[in-house]
Amino acid sequence: MTSAPVTLCFLLRDLEGVGTEVLLGLKKTGFGTGKIVGVGGHIEAGESAAEAVCREVYEETGITVLESDLRPAGRVDFVFPARPLWNMSAILFTTRTWQGEPEESMEIIPEWFLLDSLPLERMWADAEHWLPLALTKGEVNVVVTLNPDNETVQSAVTISEFL
Repeated sequence: MTSAPVTLCFLLRDLEGVGTEVLLGLKKTGFGTGKIVGVGGHIEAGESAAEAVCREVYEETGITVLESDLRPAGRVDFVFPARPLWNMSAILFTTRTWQGEPEESMEIIPEWFLLDSLPLERMWADAEHWLPLALTKGEVNVVVTLNPDNETVQSAVTISEFL
């Protein structure tokens, strides 16, 4: 079973007296329209995951992230038994260093959210199974299998610690 290689980057910032925020975005087009999602996308031929995520962050938000500022946050494999062409293998990164301010693009409307109040009810149902851990612990390795409705989660299995 093949999976499309994708990547996501979570920009994190600390606000004194408030807490840590993460940059997510309201998806305007394509896969996941109407949901709050992480910033990222497909890894193109010849690109590393780090190169792809830097490109995607810039395309979707106008923010420049350098590969040297990325921190690995794990991997999530998404399995859609009813729609195998949707299967994805996502490499996750976080960063606390970048240049620029987020701007709306053709694809997403970026928005900052506090880590202790993530908009999980507005995200893909799988997010609750891995996103808080990836943002706080910084390492996940999960296989998420969706139900035939392609929305709800059948299972989320931690494979091992991400190295």
